[in-house]
Amino acid sequence: MNEIQAVLFDFGGVLAEEGFSGALEAMAVEQGLRGRDMSAAGAQAVYDSGFVLGTGTEADFWSLLRSRTGLHGEDAVLTARILDGFVLRPWMLQLVERLAAQGYVTGILSDQTDWLDRLDTRYHFYRLFDRVYNSYYLGKGKRDRSLFTDVALDLGLPPAHILFIDDNADNVRRAEAAGMRAIHYRDRRGFIVEIEAILAGGGRNTRR
Repeated sequence: MNEIQAVLFDFGGVLAEEGFSGALEAMAVEQGLRGRDMSAAGAQAVYDSGFVLGTGTEADFWSLLRSRTGLHGEDAVLTARILDGFVLRPWMLQLVERLAAQGYVTGILSDQTDWLDRLDTRYHFYRLFDRVYNSYYLGKGKRDRSLFTDVALDLGLPPAHILFIDDNADNVRRAEAAGMRAIHYRDRRGFIVEIEAILAGGGRNTRR
């Protein structure tokens, strides 16, 4: 019997193209820097600056990343490049709507900043979800396994009744360690096969 009652999606790399690392790598190459090094540095700087946890600012993040990598450019220009890189996947949003119609609780669970709000102002996707869990407001990110327990408590569901989808293997492992079902998103075809198999027990009986 299918026990999944809620399905939570990462944003960048799942609901949308990965705008953060993609844009950073592109800008690094343009400036004669190493793309993958820039992506890794950005992922660390967004934490170390406190920006992703709501304790630092966008300016703090860019200042730290510049000092560590030699990246140059005005904050607003760099941010615009990243935001433009988060291109929504229409087929994924259609899946969210279909799951909601079947009675599943749907949500976003993302290590993001207030950039996610700016993207929603542009694309209006929050309306498709019952919950939006953003590290910027939670003060805790997916590097902390207890976040998954917190989310389950907020939903009022046992972790085993929640399916989480992320393109980061470490986040998937932490979700599973907290008791959730999880899918490591790699590509569309493989993901569709996997989620259909997990949900094969049928649609949700009663929407919360």
